[in-house]
Amino acid sequence: MKATFGLSAQPTVRVIKKVVDAYSTLATQARAGLLGNTTSRRYRKAMGSPVAFRPEAAQPFDDRCLSWQTDTRTVSIWTVDGRMRGVRYTGAADQLKLLAEYRKGESDLVQRGGKWFLFATCEVPEPEASEPVDFIGVDRGIVNLAPTSDGMNYQGRGLARYRSWCARKRAELQKRQTRSATRRLSRRAKKEHRHATHVNHKISKEIVSNAQRTGRGIAVEELGGIGERVRLRRNQRGTLSSWPFHQLGQHLAYKARQAGVAFLEVDAAYTSQRCPGCGHTAKANRPTRDRFCCRRCGLAGPADVVAGVNVRDRTRSAWVFVTMPVPAPA
Repeated sequence: MKATFGLSAQPTVRVIKKVVDAYSTLATQARAGLLGNTTSRRYRKAMGSPVAFRPEAAQPFDDRCLSWQTDTRTVSIWTVDGRMRGVRYTGAADQLKLLAEYRKGESDLVQRGGKWFLFATCEVPEPEASEPVDFIGVDRGIVNLAPTSDGMNYQGRGLARYRSWCARKRAELQKRQTRSATRRLSRRAKKEHRHATHVNHKISKEIVSNAQRTGRGIAVEELGGIGERVRLRRNQRGTLSSWPFHQLGQHLAYKARQAGVAFLEVDAAYTSQRCPGCGHTAKANRPTRDRFCCRRCGLAGPADVVAGVNVRDRTRSAWVFVTMPVPAPA
């Protein structure tokens, strides 16, 4: 595409709307007190300076400004210099199919690394979740990212090594305190985030595919607020804060909805200390981080897999209450 797809590429009506929305947002923030009181330095700077837009900021287009020709894989874009027709685009086969069937609403034009991308909104109808014959219990962890009740173990060793390497590089750049180092820090942070997201996508895709193939649902622990519930040593805080368990849960949830797979979160209390055979719960049942051995019946195995089995068993009971019909009023 031509380099004219910057801010000036927007039709005049879209430019005006974007500026109006920016000033409306600024006024709302000022009224809500998000910029401080009227005498603060932040307030005076925000209200006394014009709103500026980054040259590579996303540019929104609606159906009046941009039209898609999915049969020829081209778009027609209206610019201040006139309408550009026959601009070709490409994408993965599944993305092109979704675009042709479900595209709706506005699209965003974004420039990244010298390349242009069009982000289109697709409203895909969710299939109704089928009644599961059983569940796959997933125990999310740090060392082992997603051990399942089937015995599958998606380890986080590679991701941990990569994050450790990034932390060392980040510390080296922070010592320099230069503009170049600040820019590199920003790029490295985005790259690290993309890498963790890619790992979570791969794990969640495999788990959902397995559940869909076997007609089972997916069960995970409810880990919300874990950062406030636990007390950690200083050297463990960085590991916990960079633990992408929430994103993995989100990926599992939306991929399960797309595939029509049942998804449920259950209480995480004592799942790593309870014996799935006799029900005995004790801290001594887990002598080490990796091993589980029941002090009552002797059942032993990998601790994370046992936790996944407990998550699955809890979900079997919880699913009955989730799906039971609502009793008629008396």
